[in-house]
Amino acid sequence: MNLTPKISNRNFFSFLWHASFLAFAGVFMDVDTIIPAMLIESGGGAIHVGIMTAILLGGSSVTQLFFAPYISNKSYKKRYLLLGINSRIFSLLGLGLILFYLQAQYSVHIIWIIFVLITIFSLGGAFANISYTDILGKSILEQKRKSFFSIRQIIAGIVVLFSAFLARKVLSSSNFPLNYAYTFMIGSFALLIASLGFWNLKETESSMLKISGFKKFFRILKTELKTNPKLIYFLGFINTQGIVVSFLPFLMLYAKKVFQTQSNDTAMFLVFKVVGIVLVSFLILFAANKIKYKWLLYGNVLLSLSMAISTIFINDAIQIKYIFILGGIVYSIFSITMNGVLLEVSGKENRAIYTGFVGAGNIIPAILPLTAGYLIRVFGFQNFFLLYFVIISFSVFFIYKLNCKK
Repeated sequence: MNLTPKISNRNFFSFLWHASFLAFAGVFMDVDTIIPAMLIESGGGAIHVGIMTAILLGGSSVTQLFFAPYISNKSYKKRYLLLGINSRIFSLLGLGLILFYLQAQYSVHIIWIIFVLITIFSLGGAFANISYTDILGKSILEQKRKSFFSIRQIIAGIVVLFSAFLARKVLSSSNFPLNYAYTFMIGSFALLIASLGFWNLKETESSMLKISGFKKFFRILKTELKTNPKLIYFLGFINTQGIVVSFLPFLMLYAKKVFQTQSNDTAMFLVFKVVGIVLVSFLILFAANKIKYKWLLYGNVLLSLSMAISTIFINDAIQIKYIFILGGIVYSIFSITMNGVLLEVSGKENRAIYTGFVGAGNIIPAILPLTAGYLIRVFGFQNFFLLYFVIISFSVFFIYKLNCKK
C-alpha cells in the first residue's frame, strides 16, 4: 500500500490524537517533577534519583539496541507499537494501585517495587519508540513532517498547561502517598485513551531492512558509520546535548534537599515547566517553515548552558521555578529537533535500525545519572551542575558538523 495524501492526513490526525492525550497523561507521570518527587518522598536520595533517571531516560535508549534488531525484521510494526504503549498503561496503573493500597503499611521496600514498575514503564516506551519512529517516517508525507512536529508540540503544550493545573490540584488534595496514587491512576487512564490513536493508524509500505542478529546489527552500524558521517556527529550530539533531559530530576532533588520543598512546590515547578513548553511551541509553530534545525539546536545549547549556570546562583526555592521554565523550553526544543534530525540523518528503509543506533550510542546520558549520586555526595550539587555545563558545551562542535539542511 502506497502513501497517499488521504492516508497521510488520516495518520497525521491519528498521531495528533495520541500526542494530545499523551501530553495530558505525561503531566501525571512527569519524569522531571512528579516521579522524582514521589521517589524522594518515599525515602529516596541522590542515588535512588540517579537510578531512576538512568532507567527512565538513559536506560530506555540503551535498551533500544536490543529491541531494534528484532523489530526491524518485522515488515509491519503497528502491533509492536501497541504492545509497548499497553505495557506502559498497565505499569502506570500498577504504580498507582501500589501507592493506594500500601499507604497504611508503607515501608522502604516500596521503593524497589516502584523501581520494577518504572523499569517496565521505561522498557515499554523504548520498545514502542522504535516502531513509532519507523511508522511516523513512512506514514506522513515528508513536506508535512515539520508542521506535524510543531503542531503536535503546540497542541501538547495547550493540553499540558490545562492538565498541569489539574495535576497541581490533585497533588494538593491529599497527603502522600494518596495524592501520587490518584495522579498515576489518572495518567494511566489518559494513556489508554491516547492509545486509540495508534489503533486508527493505517500503516503503509513495509520496511525493507532485515537484521538476522546482533552481529549483523553491529556490521550494519560499522558500515553506516563509514558511509554516513552524519551518523557519527549525531551520536556525538546525543551524548552531549542529550544529557539535558536528565537535568530537571536532579534540580528537583536539589530543591527537596536544600530548600525542603513540598508537594505544592512540586506542582508549581510542573506548571512553570509547562509554561516554558507552551512558549517555545508557539514560537516554533509560527516559524516552522522559516527556521532550520541547526539554529534550533544552537539556540537550545545556549539555553541549556544558561539553565545549568543559573542554578548555581539560586538562593531560595522561589527562584527555582524560573529554571523550570528554561527546562520546559529546552525539553520542548530537544523533543522537536531530536526526531526531525533523526529522520534527516537516516534513510527511508533504515529508520528503525537508526533508532537502535541511537540507543547503542547513548552512552553518556545513560552513565551520568547512575554516577550522579556519588558525584553529588563527594563534590556537591554546584560542581555537578558545572559538569553538565562542560559536557553540553561540546555539543556545539557536533551541531556544526551535522549542518542540517532542513
